[in-house]
Amino acid sequence: MAHVITDECVSCGTCEPECPCGAISAGDPIYVIDAEVCTDCGVCVDSCPVDAIKPGE
Repeated sequence: MAHVITDECVSCGTCEPECPCGAISAGDPIYVIDAEVCTDCGVCVDSCPVDAIKPGE
């Protein structure tokens, strides 16, 4: 299951370059993870300074 970015996202962009799959992109108003591309590796979770990335349900 793909990770998700919650409303706590501050749109800092730190997670985008960390994603090895290119699944993260700028959305409006917060960053989003493309569930079709995300491999659930979790690298983005450690890069988020506000803990806004969670495992999907």
